[in-house]
Amino acid sequence: MTSAKYLYFILTKKPETLYSSVKAGRICYISEYNHSQSQSRTKLPVFFVGSLSALDYELELNCLKELSSEEAKLLLAVPDDADRLIMSRDREALQTALDLTLETVVTVEEDGKRLRGIIRYIGPLDESRPISGTFFGIELQGADRGKGVTDGKYKFITRFSCEKKCGVFAPFFRIRPVVPTSLSPPVCDAPTELHTDELCPGDRVTYFVGGECRHGMVVDVQQEGGKHTVRISTDTDETGKRGGEVFVPLDLVAKGEVPAGFTVMDVDEPPLEPDPGLFMGINSMVEVTLGVPNSYGIIRWMGTLPERAETMVGLELEDNNGVSDGTFKGKRLFHCPPKRALFVKLSSCRPDSRFQNPDPSQPVDCSQTPGELDDTERDAGYGEWNPETAPPVSTEQVNQLLIGRMKGIQGHCNSCYMDAALFGLFSCSSVLDSMLFKSTGPQDAPIQRTLLHDIVAPLRSKGFVEGRHIMKLRQLLQNLGYSNSFTTDEKDPEEFLIVIMHHILALDPLLKLSAAGKVQESYCYQIFLDQNHSLVLPTVQQLLEHSFHSSGLKLAEVPSCLILQMPRFGKKFKMFDKIIPSLELDITALLSEGPQQCMLCGKLAVEECADCFKDPVFSSTGFKIFCSTCSAQVHSHPQRHSHKPAALEIPKGYRGFSVPRALTRDRLELFAVLCIETSHYVSFVKHGPDSHDWIFFDSMADREGERDGYNIPEVRACPEVGDYLEMSPAELANQVPRDMRGVAKRLFCDAYMYLYQSTSMCLYR
Repeated sequence: MTSAKYLYFILTKKPETLYSSVKAGRICYISEYNHSQSQSRTKLPVFFVGSLSALDYELELNCLKELSSEEAKLLLAVPDDADRLIMSRDREALQTALDLTLETVVTVEEDGKRLRGIIRYIGPLDESRPISGTFFGIELQGADRGKGVTDGKYKFITRFSCEKKCGVFAPFFRIRPVVPTSLSPPVCDAPTELHTDELCPGDRVTYFVGGECRHGMVVDVQQEGGKHTVRISTDTDETGKRGGEVFVPLDLVAKGEVPAGFTVMDVDEPPLEPDPGLFMGINSMVEVTLGVPNSYGIIRWMGTLPERAETMVGLELEDNNGVSDGTFKGKRLFHCPPKRALFVKLSSCRPDSRFQNPDPSQPVDCSQTPGELDDTERDAGYGEWNPETAPPVSTEQVNQLLIGRMKGIQGHCNSCYMDAALFGLFSCSSVLDSMLFKSTGPQDAPIQRTLLHDIVAPLRSKGFVEGRHIMKLRQLLQNLGYSNSFTTDEKDPEEFLIVIMHHILALDPLLKLSAAGKVQESYCYQIFLDQNHSLVLPTVQQLLEHSFHSSGLKLAEVPSCLILQMPRFGKKFKMFDKIIPSLELDITALLSEGPQQCMLCGKLAVEECADCFKDPVFSSTGFKIFCSTCSAQVHSHPQRHSHKPAALEIPKGYRGFSVPRALTRDRLELFAVLCIETSHYVSFVKHGPDSHDWIFFDSMADREGERDGYNIPEVRACPEVGDYLEMSPAELANQVPRDMRGVAKRLFCDAYMYLYQSTSMCLYR
């Protein structure tokens, strides 16, 4: 396929009928032929670039903005949907990027710094259909040589050649030509009319209110109507209460603390220099005293500012207590949402105390490496810790290792989507352990190492993972450019899983779907249903079969892991009030190849009838496949004369046999379910063979303290789930969700994603 045959659009607003994984900012396309044949003047049947679904979407034209193919390629390199939409409106920046050519001298933003280099490569890094994102390969020059991350290779493929750590790959928004064109975005210097260089954010100051002097720290200097006002985080206010903020005219503020003739304030001052044992650098999680409570953030930039001798840092705060979007006096130093950036002295920061000791009653042994066992744990029988051989938690170990408070994965700052997914995937299953050990490139190795050593191994050996390790993983993902909001915003689990499995670790696709003779690959499957379905209280088996039937799909092979997204629109609207978990999925009839048995007599099936699928005469599950005799009898009925059975492909070894040899059914086993309620993800894990072997995990089950506190994760046994699974469909239908015992309601009513495994392909079985 070539991009010249397609028209491209960006989704400017999300229609209510789209699933939660589809957001404004996504790029979609339609062939020129289909566009010319479209009968509707208000809608277009489009596909999303990079979508794992083979289905098109009928989208309103007023939700779409047309792009050229080159613009679409540039925007596809922007990892975050919201950012992509904003950048699509900046026509000057797009045109400047389109004018960039090889050998152009540019500056590129890398780790909060602008480095000088020359464009050596323009093109895609990963191939996707029908187009891929355009990235720029920069060879760093002069004093910036050695500050890069590559030698011109990306995932072992050479895009250009340069010395080690002298290359950078970047999307267009991180690049500026050194010799600007008439359309280049302006690089603003500090406004000449603002003469406040003597006061900078982070300065200690003395200010005067009502004839009294007080002390505090500068947060921002603002200008309104020609007058300058200083926003100050106070040590104490006029009532003696600690914390708070005031706005004071500039002429009533003095830099530093007036030492003589004034009362010394009883204030906990930050150290003049940080403790040398507590290293703080780019991407360190820190806290700073702006008032009560403290503010928390991540260091995104570090360096010096004009007229400042001290080392300064730019923080991206968790809340909106900042002053900009990463610009300082008109000059951009890093990117973050508005009102999240704050520039202070490095000496005013200290490591985020919430992650220094998650449980005050349990002192942290700083001599231990992450995941290492202490003497008490070895005596308890946990054995020598080895990340390479840490098997999943067995049913016999669940009570000892996982059940309780401060167990599982500690949540922090909208991380529940990642916490729930990782706990579900790795706590009691090894089906995807191959991604922990497969060979990977040097750029992605830190992510794999963090996933194995800092998260999976401690979870399986100690039953607990500190939130700082999840934040480290989020920072690594964000630093590689997959999304500039991985450390702050909530994502969908499938978005995170696809980034990890596909873009980072290049795992072979888990799912191979056969449609019209062509095989498509994907990592998860979104269940779609046509409007004519008759399901009321469906099982997962029924949902999968109906979705495959309506989409004309079959499985090309048995998947090792099947990740199913339930039919729901966003986080609020659910298509079904309850879904019955299928503890096993029988996928025999969903396979495109292999012998099948007649559903009526058990002989070798030779035909399948899609028209019989929804016939109420037959059972409510399973594709309708028949031997030649039964097919003739079934379709002799007048109501089925119009049916069109299709011949099945019979393997050579089975041709000529009227009765099939002993056939084994291909089944997948349920091992985890991710659920969402009011924008919060939790997970259920099936850890044993009994229907009551269920545990429930919530990474933010409780909290200690408020803004300066920490979340308390919890894992609890939930055998009540088994009681409801043993009920008949009629009994389940009569259950009032709010009256269901324990956490069962959340599994049956809030399911978002089901995880199934082939037990024969698990690493430790």
